[in-house]
Amino acid sequence: MLRQLKQIYNIPTANFIGHGDIAPTRKTDPSILFPWKTLAQNGFGQWYNDTLANTPADFNYLMAFRIIGYDVHDSTAAIRAFKRHYMQDTARQLNLRDLSAIYDLMNKN
Repeated sequence: MLRQLKQIYNIPTANFIGHGDIAPTRKTDPSILFPWKTLAQNGFGQWYNDTLANTPADFNYLMAFRIIGYDVHDSTAAIRAFKRHYMQDTARQLNLRDLSAIYDLMNKN
């Protein structure tokens, strides 16, 4: 069904996102168990590379969040939405792996 919708409506790969990604202050779905990576591997959404590069010293993760499509008005909500979608965890703090994944995703846009 997703393939058909993607083709009929010419939906870009990056536009397959969850409620929590588009409205991080109001929505918390889907959960950390949703198979985002599998969907991305099949052309529905983006995913970061398995091999991650270090981020530059001046890396601004909030600017990167904006580039990949997150509303950063509430940075805590944006972090939680990102971590729920891409890192499958509910921590409220970013670690080095998270920053590298954000950097990688930003460079795909």
